[in-house]
Amino acid sequence: MATTHTQQPISTGSSVVGVCFEDGVVIAADNLVSFGRMARFRNCSRLYKVNETTIAGCGGDYADYQFLYNLIEQKQIDKEANEEGVHLGPRALHSWLTRVLYNRRNKFDPLWTTWAVGGIDAGKPFLGYVDKLGTAYKDDLVTIGFGTHLAAPVIRKALEEKNGKLTRDEAIELVKKCISLLFLRDCSAHNVYEIAVVDKKGAQVLGPYRVDSDWSLISSLRDSY
Repeated sequence: MATTHTQQPISTGSSVVGVCFEDGVVIAADNLVSFGRMARFRNCSRLYKVNETTIAGCGGDYADYQFLYNLIEQKQIDKEANEEGVHLGPRALHSWLTRVLYNRRNKFDPLWTTWAVGGIDAGKPFLGYVDKLGTAYKDDLVTIGFGTHLAAPVIRKALEEKNGKLTRDEAIELVKKCISLLFLRDCSAHNVYEIAVVDKKGAQVLGPYRVDSDWSLISSLRDSY
C-alpha cells in the first residue's frame, strides 16, 4: 500500500503577531481553530510558555502544533534533567524548529505550521520566524497568516515612530490593536485572544481578552497605514 501524507491542513489557526520591545518580546494570537472555513473550536490556545526565558506562538495545522508542542515539552524536561536546570533558550528553540521543519519538508511530509519564537537571549530580546519549509529569519517584528498583510504595516510604522524602542505597555497595546484589526478584517480571526510576554523578569501568558466589536475602529485604523 502506498504511503500518503497530509496534503492540506484541516483544523487550522490563523494569524500570530509578535514584536520586540526594549526589554523583551510580546506575541499575540486568537483562540480560534477553524475546520476549513468553519469557526469550529473557539478555546484553543496557540501560545506557549516554554520556560521563563522563552515563549512561542503558532499558526497553521493545530494537530501538528500539538505534536511539536509535546516534542518541545519533552526537550525542555530532558534539558532540565540532564543539564542541571538549564533552560531551552529562544535562539536554541528557533534553530531546532528550523531543522525539524526543514527535515520533514525534505521527506515530503511537512508539519504544516509557522512559528514565532521569542524570548531573552544573552540578556537581549530575540524574536524569530520559521515556517513549514524551514525558512527562518530573525527580526524585531514577526507576523503569521493575514497578519503579514494587515498587521505588519501597523507594527512597522509604530517601530519607526519610536526608533524601534517600544516600552512593554506600548508593545502590548500595539498587538492588541493589531488583533482588533485582524478580527474586523479577517474572516478566519476570532475576538478572543491571548498575549504572551517575556522580559528579564520572566514569561507569562495573559488573557484571554476579548476584542471590543466597535466597527467604527475601521476608519481610525485605516488612517494608520
